[in-house]
Amino acid sequence: MKYYFLTLFLVLSYFTQAQNISGTELLERAISFHDPEGNWKSFKGKMLVEMETPNSSLRRTVIQMDLLSNYFKSTVTKDSYTIESELDKGECTLKLNGSTAIIPKIKDSLKITCDRAKMLKNYYTYLYGLPMKLKDPGTLIDSKVTTKTFKGKEYLVLKAGYDKEVGSDTWYFYFDPKTYAMEVYRFFHDESKNDGEYILLSELTHVDGMNIPKVRAWYYNKDNTYLGTDILQKMTAIP
Repeated sequence: MKYYFLTLFLVLSYFTQAQNISGTELLERAISFHDPEGNWKSFKGKMLVEMETPNSSLRRTVIQMDLLSNYFKSTVTKDSYTIESELDKGECTLKLNGSTAIIPKIKDSLKITCDRAKMLKNYYTYLYGLPMKLKDPGTLIDSKVTTKTFKGKEYLVLKAGYDKEVGSDTWYFYFDPKTYAMEVYRFFHDESKNDGEYILLSELTHVDGMNIPKVRAWYYNKDNTYLGTDILQKMTAIP
């Protein structure tokens, strides 16, 4: 019986906590956990990310970025191809296996374009910059914090939307109610259809005063189908 009352007490405590904290306050506490020194906005360094997907070979991506200088480069290796996409202050350079001379048919089949280079930049700087990126202009933080149970654990949940010029998806971010660590996020294109995906975060890597989730496992919202896992094998800051 005492365990029942302890569980009830904890649930009520988290519910009360959600009532007494605003969305912006929760975001600030989460940022204080993940980036207490405010270093992400000026991060300069390298990352090695390996992606494992069902019925597919391993994809290795080396990322070089200098956020203050607006520099981003990804080097993606899969099977016999190595694709380099570099964005330097808006200038785009593309290479396949070390050469800028790419046969158009192969370029199309492998989607080697500057638009994709920009997509990769947005993808990696957004996902690995969370929750700090939620302070970017155009992000709409819901003032109400809710509590939800997900995979058997209680979380404080923050809802975020975006200005039309920035994006149209709805995102939910799940934070540990004690530490404010971000452990889950999910997004919907159309929430009424239960589309989109959720991502489970685990482990932390400690770089330049930041606590960055190392493992991201992706699933469909609609049926929990497993899609793949991104593993941050290495992350180093460059002075």
